Amino acid sequence: MSKSLIMETDASLLGVELEQKQLEELYQPFLLQTMGKVQSENPPSKVISPQPGMCVKTSSVSDKKKVFLSICQSQAVPPPPHLSQEALVDLLESEDPTSYRVPMSLGEPHTEVDNSSQGCTVYDVVINDEFFQKCQKDTLFQQFLIAVSLEGLENKYSLELSRDIKVLKNRKFMGSIAEQNIRTKSKPIIQEIDSKQSDSFPSSTKRPEFSLLVEPPSGNAEHLIAEILLPGVISARSLVLDLGEDRLVLVAQPSLFHLDIFFPLLFNQENSVAQFNTNTQTLTVTMPVVFS
Repeated sequence: MSKSLIMETDASLLGVELEQKQLEELYQPFLLQTMGKVQSENPPSKVISPQPGMCVKTSSVSDKKKVFLSICQSQAVPPPPHLSQEALVDLLESEDPTSYRVPMSLGEPHTEVDNSSQGCTVYDVVINDEFFQKCQKDTLFQQFLIAVSLEGLENKYSLELSRDIKVLKNRKFMGSIAEQNIRTKSKPIIQEIDSKQSDSFPSSTKRPEFSLLVEPPSGNAEHLIAEILLPGVISARSLVLDLGEDRLVLVAQPSLFHLDIFFPLLFNQENSVAQFNTNTQTLTVTMPVVFS
């Protein structure tokens, strides 16, 4: 990523000596300069063998043909953020229920034969195994899971599926379950200068306060802007930032902050821009929205 993509900060806002400012400017591009190289390569992935879960019957609105969802489970798929039943009720009653994202792998359509010896289309949906078990125990969560699965398939394959659904009690999947290739978490694209690396976070590590903005505030969103408050962080050199197409992971060393959030929209990682203001100790990440 070129240096021009890193937003400049007015020197009057920083209130630092020129020499220190020049040193910080050297590290500002480093915050995301490897973004393009990492994201342009094939993202790391692995093949998983999903386990059976439940089978949902629906139909295509356009031609009324039967469609089945084999909702499968795998521990290789990350779980969504914790959500209580009360919070789910509030979410469903909110103006933007899509703000809560369930990580899932949506397989390609495949043709199978149902119990009536009729051809049908089947989609395999893979979610985290623990979240699947939670949905099995709670009818509201199960209905929510089916709804987001239908919506995900519609968005990915430009479908319109009926909401007149039926959960098949005696089937956990339809036809066969194919292996799926899922992306794994990439390595941090901003490397800490200190050579010490750790996969665990001490209890002293905090979740920083942050806010999410959408620009423009009305109409189609063009940018997502995350403003993350990092009190105690004095330099971009101590930040490790990793962006996925709908995810932000930030670690502030040494063991100050850890943030892992999903976004309701997809964004372009390669053209995302990060700026750390040493005066306000705020990291601003601007992400162009991508529409499928």
